[in-house]
Amino acid sequence: MVHGFMGGSAQWAEETEGLSDIREVIAIDLPGFGANNHLAPINTIGGMADWIIAELDGRGVRAFDLLGHSMGGMIVQEMARKAPDRIKNLVLYATGAKGVLPGRFETIAESKKRACSDGAQATARRIAATWFLHREEAPAYAGCAAIAEHASLEAVMAGLDAMQDWSGEAALGGIAQDTLVIWGDCDRTYAWEQTALLWQKIPNARLAVVPGCAHAIHLEKPQLFATLLRDHLERDA
Repeated sequence: MVHGFMGGSAQWAEETEGLSDIREVIAIDLPGFGANNHLAPINTIGGMADWIIAELDGRGVRAFDLLGHSMGGMIVQEMARKAPDRIKNLVLYATGAKGVLPGRFETIAESKKRACSDGAQATARRIAATWFLHREEAPAYAGCAAIAEHASLEAVMAGLDAMQDWSGEAALGGIAQDTLVIWGDCDRTYAWEQTALLWQKIPNARLAVVPGCAHAIHLEKPQLFATLLRDHLERDA
């Protein structure tokens, strides 16, 4: 499982436990984020993909299913291009094929400006709120914001630079894995058009649209999210 911008492995606690009977779950912390906030951040999507592949190599993990959330969804698209024979099932969750996000709650340029002005912690709390339908009032908001606060300003800027400079649209037709695309119909970051692009251009893609959720379905409707993952992973069991 690959988290998104200002995320971390701790956000996958329920999924790690809920899938343990059918999969060993590896939740990655990207350099500069979460438990790896002491590592120098990487400012390209391809560089993050290479780092994860090397991390899995170091753990002796050769073949794996792969889930990416938000910016993590961009990273796993790159991993599917770089290591296609190692990935069986793919989950692209609340993500898109373009780093510059039309319809995002604010432009990446605005996020950069506000991050420099407000600082990393205030930025973490503000952006974490956009993940939830009810923003700061959501039950899981506080925990999500606490994870986001692990990121330094350097990591925030590196992540924004990575997204701004990336597009995977041209490579969608080459993704051969069985792919589940998951999207919340109230997502403030990724508009429907980006989700539809993944669904329509990836040859073996299926789509799950979850009503009444924003950018963090796994925290807003965790049981439904787990059911979707389990169904996808057990299709060929």
